[in-house]
Amino acid sequence: MDKDQIKIAFGEHLTKLRKERELSIHQLAQVCDLEYSHVQRIEKGKVNIALTTLAALAQGLDMSLEELFSGFHFQQ
Repeated sequence: MDKDQIKIAFGEHLTKLRKERELSIHQLAQVCDLEYSHVQRIEKGKVNIALTTLAALAQGLDMSLEELFSGFHFQQ
């Protein structure tokens, strides 16, 4: 498994979800209680994400963890 590719794919998926909800990176970071730069690095596929961060992102997008991963597909 290419670790960089899965991070990039998830970042693209998160960007899509954020834009569907018409949120800026700043707004998402604020509702998730995360730093703007951290959310930006996640969307660019630059960092691994902790489970607690995934939970915060799901909550900030007003969805469950299951919903956060719904539609996320990664080919190895």
